[in-house]
Amino acid sequence: MAAALVPVTVAARDIPFNAGWLFQRDGETFDPARAESVTLPHTPRIEPRIVNDQWQGDAFYVNRFHAPAAWSGQQVWLRVEAAMNVADVFLNGEKLATHLGGYLPFTVNLTRHLRLGEANEIRIELDNRDNPITGPKPLESLDFNTHGGLYRGVRLIVKPPVHLTDEMLAGEVAGGGLFVTYPELSAGRATIAVAAHIANAGPRRADATVRHQLYNGDALVAQTASEVKLAPGAAVHDRQRIELANPRLWSPREPSLYRLVTMVEDGSGAVDRTETRIGIRHLAFDAQHRLLVNGERLFLRGVNRHQEYPYVGYALSPEADYRDAKLIKEAGFDYVRLSHYPHSPAFIAAADELGLLLIDAIPGWQFVNPDPAFHAQVMQTCRDMIRRDRNHPSILAWECSLNESAMPADMVRQFHRIVHEEYPGGQAWSAGWQDDGYDIYLQARQHRLRHYETPVRPYVVSEYGDWEYYAQNAGFQQDDWGDLKEEARTSRQALDAGEARLLQQATNVQEAHDDNLATPAFADGYWAMFDYNRGYADDLEHSGLMSIERLPKFAYHFFRSQRPAGERSALYDSGPMVEIASYWTPESSPLVRVFSNAEEVELLFGGRSLGRQGPPRDRIGRRIAHPPFLFDLGGFAPGTLEAVAYIGGREVARDRVSTPGPATGFCLALDDAGVPVGTGDLVFLRAHLHDARQQPAPTQTATIAFEAPAGWEIVGSDRAKAEAGIASILVRKLDPQDRQPAFEAHAIDAPLAASGACPARPREPE
Repeated sequence: MAAALVPVTVAARDIPFNAGWLFQRDGETFDPARAESVTLPHTPRIEPRIVNDQWQGDAFYVNRFHAPAAWSGQQVWLRVEAAMNVADVFLNGEKLATHLGGYLPFTVNLTRHLRLGEANEIRIELDNRDNPITGPKPLESLDFNTHGGLYRGVRLIVKPPVHLTDEMLAGEVAGGGLFVTYPELSAGRATIAVAAHIANAGPRRADATVRHQLYNGDALVAQTASEVKLAPGAAVHDRQRIELANPRLWSPREPSLYRLVTMVEDGSGAVDRTETRIGIRHLAFDAQHRLLVNGERLFLRGVNRHQEYPYVGYALSPEADYRDAKLIKEAGFDYVRLSHYPHSPAFIAAADELGLLLIDAIPGWQFVNPDPAFHAQVMQTCRDMIRRDRNHPSILAWECSLNESAMPADMVRQFHRIVHEEYPGGQAWSAGWQDDGYDIYLQARQHRLRHYETPVRPYVVSEYGDWEYYAQNAGFQQDDWGDLKEEARTSRQALDAGEARLLQQATNVQEAHDDNLATPAFADGYWAMFDYNRGYADDLEHSGLMSIERLPKFAYHFFRSQRPAGERSALYDSGPMVEIASYWTPESSPLVRVFSNAEEVELLFGGRSLGRQGPPRDRIGRRIAHPPFLFDLGGFAPGTLEAVAYIGGREVARDRVSTPGPATGFCLALDDAGVPVGTGDLVFLRAHLHDARQQPAPTQTATIAFEAPAGWEIVGSDRAKAEAGIASILVRKLDPQDRQPAFEAHAIDAPLAASGACPARPREPE
């Protein structure tokens, strides 16, 4: 049965095309009898939490839809945001396109092949097997998983004959679609240059008006227009400038955004309308290779991120992408390296809104194929990535570089040249892991410690805190840790590894970050934000500051303590914080570590003050990072620790930890991380173990089995073992009306009582 699409007039329409798909995994041809109904984003197979045999093979996606007769004379495009890894696109059985590469969008012009007034069938055939032309490397030797499917959205785009082109379909160097730059910027004035690629697909000459309107919220603050003349089949780049007085500038501290509305009018009433969110900002490097954002020197504290979720791989909801960005910003980071491929538009849009600078990367990991077809593919991937993301203020640099791969010099030169061809004008930087040929050197810490020479260009410590401790060849306090087993020294620690090992990870993180701050680097990036699966390993990579289910380890709170205490945002948790890094059990260290970005912290035990102190200096007397506050209790006694943070003598934050008793029950919480749950959204459902006094029981474990009510579904396993006292599963919302779901759960290996919904955590003092 063909899907019913809303008829359109001659005005442009962007139609979500995510529902109504039939899906088949494996097979020589598509067989409707074998197919299942799915909605995008979609992964071909729900994988186990630990993926040690990721599915690879052929997949078929079919969607039947009615093309209204009103589309006659219009342009109709299919835009696929990502399809892993090789995609063949058919319309009504006719092959229209093949696309290589699983991380970037492609657009197919359906116009001449549609059956107007009738049912049509789109079929997309995917192959996510190892591919030597697309890379990044055979899965069995790859440090991450590539997953599969139509794991981002698909749209049908209907345009009038005179229209703004699609940047992927146009194939124009530094052109196609809309390209917004800022050639002149001062404190009191900004020049916004807007290049619009306008095409006439109609049979007659067209006189069109191209109009740009700039909005600050709902207020129109500037506009401009021009006339273009287009012969049939012709296309032109219309270039206009908007002069804006007293602009609100975008920066990680104040991510101010404007709405740019572009309209193309051909005089007949047809209007192609496009809305673009932009941020006005200027990046530069000073003589010491330090980063200047709008003239202000900033050190960017950052992290690397893989876009994987448990069970669904890459098939995240837009809200899940936003939650990841929000968690990263709340951890005190201003920068993310998108490792090691282009991440979703939803994550990048969240970075625009929250104030994260990004390094955008093409796929690559320890692999170079000398085949000229591979060379051509990675160069085109570089171009396509820039064309997709060039209007985002969050993009700092373009990592057109094959990560940790021995690239030939001519390949590096071509990557660098393409970056500046695709983004001319002095506001683009190429970035690569080799210290020769790029604008920015992405210097891995493990390389720096043994082969370090001060770079002659701006550089980022791109990955630190994991490998050098994992490999036991670095770290300044190795002698101090001589009594630790190797598995206790590493930064790869699971959430349930125990308090001592999680504290060791936090120690490693602090030591490495302090060392980065003592170098000329303008940014650093911890490896990594979240635990993730690897193609070549049968376990999770546990160096994340959060588990794969997005639960924080102690090291996460160290980075929270580095964020500015005076920063305030309505979009994310910001400002003063305090966190006790202890479960306070007989196995806990009596030297209690408290993370805070406040000026002073007081620790109380059983209501009695143990003193109030400012932050200690680090081990060599420097005050570089904001080190933790340390309180020596001399020994253990059961009770309650309470930390109170002060700025200017006033309490600004408070945290408490009580010695847990045996777990007696658990409560349930849907963890939306402060982002409302949408239809089709993926969110973690958590069972928090507690003792008889309703105190958290982080040292206890149990396996919890969950049940979802109507309107929701469990994705992946319906049972989970508690880590640090919390068991998590993944659920999807199906019913848009269900706002108060009644989930149920029971413990299957312990006598624990379900106690309903968890109480809300008290807010920290303002």
